[in-house]
Amino acid sequence: MKKIGLFYSFQTTRTAEIAEKISIGIGEDIIDKIDVMETDFGAFENYNLLIFGIPTWFDGELPGYWDELLPGMESLKWKDRKIALFGLGDQRQYPANFGDAVGIMAEFLEQFQAEISGYTSVEGYTFLKSEAQRDDKFTGLLLDEDNQQGLTDQRVKDWVVQLKDEWKL
Repeated sequence: MKKIGLFYSFQTTRTAEIAEKISIGIGEDIIDKIDVMETDFGAFENYNLLIFGIPTWFDGELPGYWDELLPGMESLKWKDRKIALFGLGDQRQYPANFGDAVGIMAEFLEQFQAEISGYTSVEGYTFLKSEAQRDDKFTGLLLDEDNQQGLTDQRVKDWVVQLKDEWKL
């Protein structure tokens, strides 16, 4: 059975709650939850299937703990690894950079030939611009717990089904 590394900050409450829903949906027996704030670079290399939880901070930035990891992540082998990204943002407060961190991470990983999985539709969101947007899709699952909390559970469930299909789990 394929093991999946689910990397996120255990201290970021909303991201941790979503990570838990994803873990349960995919199957906790095949998910290893890793606190990205306490991991070393070798942990990323233990998996060919990875999920990263990346909330957008401030006006379109990666959280500090992810930003600090990027230089070391450059030396890892990302080719042939499948990575799904999910993140949280606020489309009303930050409509000009909704979910940017997911797009920033996708772009970073793609330059090292990682395969991004789990694209989702931009339909149902109201924002001006997002680094995570490519045509009519996001480069992962974007959630707005401030303004669309009632849509979160279904979006997560749909994304989990999509990932299971894409990854043949």
